[in-house]
Amino acid sequence: MTTRILEPGEIEQRSTTIPELLLPELPGLFAARAARLRTLAEGNAIGAYLGFLARLSEAQQWVADTLPLPDVAGPMQREQARRAGMPLLPALAASRPEGWFEVLRAMLDRLAQGALPPGLHERLSVLKQRDRAWLDHQAAHILSGEYAALDLATAPLVAASLQVIWTASAAALTVTNVAPLVERRLCPVCGSHPVASVVRIGADVSGYRYLHCALCNTEWHVVRVKCSSCESTKGIDYREIDGGPGVVKAECCGECRGYLKQFYQEKAPELDPVADDLASLALDLLLDEEGFTRSGTNLLLFPAQA
Repeated sequence: MTTRILEPGEIEQRSTTIPELLLPELPGLFAARAARLRTLAEGNAIGAYLGFLARLSEAQQWVADTLPLPDVAGPMQREQARRAGMPLLPALAASRPEGWFEVLRAMLDRLAQGALPPGLHERLSVLKQRDRAWLDHQAAHILSGEYAALDLATAPLVAASLQVIWTASAAALTVTNVAPLVERRLCPVCGSHPVASVVRIGADVSGYRYLHCALCNTEWHVVRVKCSSCESTKGIDYREIDGGPGVVKAECCGECRGYLKQFYQEKAPELDPVADDLASLALDLLLDEEGFTRSGTNLLLFPAQA
């Protein structure tokens, strides 16, 4: 039997109405992530950390369901950004949304109500006592991708509060108001990097690849067999851990030597790109040894700086 290899873009040609943008649905988003993290924690080398992140995700959902969340950008700012072809909810704004400190503290209070790993209650207490200038400095560096100055022990907590705020603002948008950026490797809503890509299932999106934003949880369509970072179609290959279930492969680019994980929803309908990325760190370690550089980011785990 002969199998013809599809050229880039051919996979997408069966429909002329590909949904280009999938905005997040805030109700239940972080709760579903928490459930997935708990499932993935079983037998995982970093299972204890995944279990803690499940608690954190539940605290995120509680904040999203309970508190009035600040808008990342007002109507006038969004309209100006739309006309200029810029992200409507820019992560790289000069200042953070008014009231984001209160969101962080409420999330920390909720997280502290239950049993936590040794030493974490003290860490939460120290973080709550930090002044606003320090916290804002940390948030600015997280949003800009400049991690060298971060307190790595508490950065995921700060990032989690920012995720809730940006996700809530993204969920309130309408698809027709969001235009793709010139750089399709970045989220069209907030301009952040993706955490991974997902080949989706479902009537309208089946077989299509979507990049998933690490900050606002928006997904945007990018054709398959194409580097999501440099957009090259040369030397693309897929690598995975031998003997795995096929849920995750790394799309590796021979041109830029970058990679981004790609998850296949048909193999695990309940997968969550953020959770499944964290649970597959063994693949990152393997690719690092082979000289590939990760092009995505995960705001719940920051790499130690060399």
